[in-house]
Amino acid sequence: MQPVKIAEDIYWVGAIDWDVRNFHGYTTQRGASYNAYLIVDENITLIDTVKPQFCDEMLKRISQVVEPEKIDYIIANHVEMDHSGSLPLVMERAKNATVITSPKGLQGLKKHYKKEWNFQAVKTGDNLNIGKRNISFILTPMVHWPDNMIGYLVEDKILFSNDAFGQHLASSERFDDQLPLQIVLEEAKKYYGNIVLPYGNQVAKALEAAADLDIEIIAPSHGVIWRSHIPEIIEQYRKWCANETEEAAVIIYDTMWTSTEKIAYAVQAAFEAKGIPTKMRNLKTNHISDIITDVVTAKYICVGSPTLNNNMLPTVAGFLTYLKGLAPKNRVGLAFGSYGWGGQSVSQVEAVLEECGFDLLKQVKVQYIPDDSELQEITDKLKGELS
Repeated sequence: MQPVKIAEDIYWVGAIDWDVRNFHGYTTQRGASYNAYLIVDENITLIDTVKPQFCDEMLKRISQVVEPEKIDYIIANHVEMDHSGSLPLVMERAKNATVITSPKGLQGLKKHYKKEWNFQAVKTGDNLNIGKRNISFILTPMVHWPDNMIGYLVEDKILFSNDAFGQHLASSERFDDQLPLQIVLEEAKKYYGNIVLPYGNQVAKALEAAADLDIEIIAPSHGVIWRSHIPEIIEQYRKWCANETEEAAVIIYDTMWTSTEKIAYAVQAAFEAKGIPTKMRNLKTNHISDIITDVVTAKYICVGSPTLNNNMLPTVAGFLTYLKGLAPKNRVGLAFGSYGWGGQSVSQVEAVLEECGFDLLKQVKVQYIPDDSELQEITDKLKGELS
């Protein structure tokens, strides 16, 4: 368990979680990593820790560089336990270490671990001198918890970006240029969509606060470290936090006897006829977190459900609850579906899309099984609305 050198006297000492497939609600098919960083200076500094079950792995990596007992500072950028979970075990070794955190972080760590460690709270603009180096702090509340902050290692031009710019990606490679960029950006987009999307305004403020920094490396808390494609990921974050969308549609649905599915494909035909790319997402075969990855940049969000017991299907209701919580903006919504007698589901879907603040296309509702002429009518009417 060797550390990975990212600059002179600066090491990645985190842990790789090859097996995790669900991270509090979204699927992590490529696993995850929990990144911790060790800076060797006059004052030995550890930035973040890892999930508690991976503490031994982290400590072994640290021990390849320096004895953990010699750590002087532990910077806790985020209270969530994939970041701070090993803090109690590390503090058992580094008994004299000072824990540097935000004011909200101080409150959160005390509530989590009920310990009176040697804490030092910092705010935006505060500087920590560790010898030859200085770490400058910027508070980034609600990216994605109230306690979040980032640190900038001035002399080495490294931004320790916490959850921003991260990806859930287990890999022996530690840098963005060691893997296909498309994969890294895909996982970064999924991470943004499922974790950070509701906090676009706060992300924009954080980007503005860091705009004047001379950054040569971005070291996030998850995934690979950015050293070659920094302009690309910053530009993507700028677009994502501004809710800039592409002329594209995501068609999300579940179906009982294929009638709603037939409508979904009639809807797709309308978008295709207008030259608008589409993605079909059946909720039986697609996880909601993967669908949200598409939602991040799609302008049109089309959601379909048949009626079951006067309601939409539970899978559709679950997706809409998830979607509403993530709060994407500047979208156009379409509700569609089939029904037998009551037909309440389509209006229920439409109501949630309206609550999301979406502009709405005219809902599509068909009783029982749509025939070819009805499906063609759906396509033609929607094409007219998209003109």
